[in-house]
Amino acid sequence: MSRSHNRVTVAGLLIALGIIYGDIGTSPLYVLNAITSGKVISEELIIGALSCIIWTLTLQTTIKYVILTLQADNRGEGGVFSLYALVRRRKKWLVIPAMIGGAALLADGMITPPISVTSAIEGLKQVPSLSHISQGTIVYIVIGILSFLFFIQQFGTAFIGRFFGPLMSIWFIMLALLGVIHFADDMHVFRALNPYYGIKLLATYPGGFYILGGVFLCTTGAEALYSDLGHCGKWNIRYSWVFVKTCLILNYFGQGAWLLSNYNGKRITASLIESGFNPFYGLMPHWFLYFGIAIATAAAIIASQALISGSFTLISESIRLNLWPKLRIVYPTEARGQLFIPAINFILFLGCIGIVLHFKKASNMEAAYGLAITLCMIATSILFANYLVLHRAKRPIVYLYLAVYFTLEFSFLFANMEKFPHGGYVTVIIGGLLFLVMFNWFKARKIKNRYIEFVKLENYIPKIQELSNDRSVPKYSTHLVYLTSADNPNEIEHKIIYSILNKKPKRADIYWLVHVDTLDDPYTSEYSVEHIIPNDIIRVEFRLGFRVQPRINLLFKKVVEDLVKNREVNVISRYESLEKTNTIGDFQFIVMEKYLSQDNDLPIFERLVMKVHFWLKAISLSEEKGFGLDLSNVTVEKFPLIVAPVTNVRLKRIEKG
Repeated sequence: MSRSHNRVTVAGLLIALGIIYGDIGTSPLYVLNAITSGKVISEELIIGALSCIIWTLTLQTTIKYVILTLQADNRGEGGVFSLYALVRRRKKWLVIPAMIGGAALLADGMITPPISVTSAIEGLKQVPSLSHISQGTIVYIVIGILSFLFFIQQFGTAFIGRFFGPLMSIWFIMLALLGVIHFADDMHVFRALNPYYGIKLLATYPGGFYILGGVFLCTTGAEALYSDLGHCGKWNIRYSWVFVKTCLILNYFGQGAWLLSNYNGKRITASLIESGFNPFYGLMPHWFLYFGIAIATAAAIIASQALISGSFTLISESIRLNLWPKLRIVYPTEARGQLFIPAINFILFLGCIGIVLHFKKASNMEAAYGLAITLCMIATSILFANYLVLHRAKRPIVYLYLAVYFTLEFSFLFANMEKFPHGGYVTVIIGGLLFLVMFNWFKARKIKNRYIEFVKLENYIPKIQELSNDRSVPKYSTHLVYLTSADNPNEIEHKIIYSILNKKPKRADIYWLVHVDTLDDPYTSEYSVEHIIPNDIIRVEFRLGFRVQPRINLLFKKVVEDLVKNREVNVISRYESLEKTNTIGDFQFIVMEKYLSQDNDLPIFERLVMKVHFWLKAISLSEEKGFGLDLSNVTVEKFPLIVAPVTNVRLKRIEKG
């Protein structure tokens, strides 16, 4: 990461406000609503709940994420997969929490836009002239906003992104002012700064422990905060968080004071919620409601945008780390890190619309929200503990970290389990399906690796040279390019040798072996060249970061141009008629595509894994498109994948009498 990226600047602080805090910044729309639903408002409940909120924001968001986890930046990038890339060489099993975390974040990306936008639009019920607006109308408005939001993703968000920072600045200032003007309603709320009242609520209030399910909603955006580290740097996040946390707490204090002043001793019933009850909008004077709802809706859209963009980044990282099937990735603008994945956009759109239609009300979504993201936070704790070990942190510090955050996060998890029958199962099912896709792709690759046979390249060099000079064999191509997975430059897959020499002899003037090495650094983009036999067999190795799109066609052209400029290779066609006119020879890429052979004797579990893997492979992006190759220069060769050959063939010969 560059030093300028690490400096605190006004622009960096604005970007942080616009991108980083969308999710956590819109939580005042629904947190106290979720906590008080169905309960009698009392000083014990409100002050205890506010205390839990303040100390959750302090322990979970401030200390765990803003102070500690932001230290684990991978060349300026953050997020569960960036953290996994830093620690994956320590223990192989760490891929499991990484996949759980990634799947949970994606599931969260399907419920955050609906709950944020619905909570904002339901504020219309507070407007006297619109108090009788039906929930069905609100659902239509929400679907319209989400449809537009997902539609514009394909064009990039660079233009509207310029307004995110100023709009979120207005939003946070509005939160603070609305809270401050209601302090006088009940000054007792400031006792919530003492953690005693939060602990007392959880220990003595009937069903108090399960209040943590609602409290947890105040910190759900903390994981997204870490994921967006690369957009503006950790110091811009840390400084801006002081402002954001202050505004959030002031607003929560205002909501608590308003509730004690207006509803003390009253039960928050379903009919009251149906009529539009929301302490957030209760802070607003009637004349301010239209403006407040407009700003709240804008903030909800910005929060949704951050989750959608984060989902695209998450999937692109998982593809590069071989944890997800290849998908088409589009770059709408030149802005670094801005990408668009049509398939994921469509899946998220269907998920968000399905959640809006299923739950209809924000209060129903609150009952389902938070369960999946708790798993992501536990996964991050496991990965960060391993990061501390790698950086030689003292064992007592690592154990203290795990003890504190496992206690906190498993408490949140158990409290959120109450939400499972009330809709939490939706996000768990979505997250579970996403995890199964990742696990299948990872496990199938491990099974396939048992089959890959590497041979010493030097044993076949004479045969390849002899074929290259054998004019009795029709020339297949001037330049023949194979993609190899061999990390060792002295080795090559047997299937490539078989393709060149046995299947149908492929004579070429120059054989190119291209290897792509995915690095744990996010944005490295470099290459090296080894002339195994000058002007005859050349190996090119690309070293690409896990956030760099492997557009091999463009990268390979650049390599060839550099080699020609340095006079390291002659790319002129060796056909006599073309050589006279200095015509550049043709390049042909060979892509080896596997299919599951019937001649396999796999255990039932592995057979199921491989069948699902090849089904996913069939509906995902092909190898040649995934590597960004020009299809006019690609030949796809299919070969059988035999991972467990059948050894016991029962066949008996009989003599005809």
